[in-house]
Amino acid sequence: MSSHNERDLRYEVKFATHAVQRYKLQRWLLDHAAGFTSPYPARRVNNVYFDTWDLQAYSENLAGISRRTKVRYRWYGDSAGPVPGKLEAKHRRNRLGWKERFEVAMRVWTPGWSWLDFRYALVEQLSPAARLWLDANPQPVFINRYDREYFVSGDGLVRATIDTGQAAFDQRFGTLPNFRSAAVLQDTVVLEIKFAPEQRQLASQLLATVPVRLGRHSKYMNAVRAIAMV
Repeated sequence: MSSHNERDLRYEVKFATHAVQRYKLQRWLLDHAAGFTSPYPARRVNNVYFDTWDLQAYSENLAGISRRTKVRYRWYGDSAGPVPGKLEAKHRRNRLGWKERFEVAMRVWTPGWSWLDFRYALVEQLSPAARLWLDANPQPVFINRYDREYFVSGDGLVRATIDTGQAAFDQRFGTLPNFRSAAVLQDTVVLEIKFAPEQRQLASQLLATVPVRLGRHSKYMNAVRAIAMV
């Protein structure tokens, strides 16, 4: 639907551990010889994830398909419902990824609006390329939100985020957004390290020094599994 530039390709390595390890991870980053600092304050991240009616994106991820795409609408702040933000197509090719972002500057949701109302308001602001992604993934599957802290190395080559307070809300069966009935998620802290392909060796050295035991993590996969249990 649109091409990507090699400069946009990056690795995104995500790990999760117990939420009580949050401060240990913060100190590890801020005390690291790479000179990590926080470029701006933490903020709340919100997403509506879209998929096909038979959850094709989930199935492809579960099967380990090397070429796959997830579609989401992202906004920041404390608003439970969507406010101006971005529609994103997040592409994955083997272990490399990149994003297509489509800015949405005007209102897309008002309290009392249905998902259909949201879709109409969103589509009116999207380019033809963005509409194709939404048409191919018409089902709002879940809303998730979490608090994100940002870090960048002194040379600017490696970025890191720490996410806490995850919540997910099933959207598959209602005409109106569900903001109240949350799925049961483990209380985890998620560390994500992001870097360009040419920085792979440097990032590997960094990851080798993480002070806690970490496990691989996908917010999307965990949320779909959790809402399926509600």
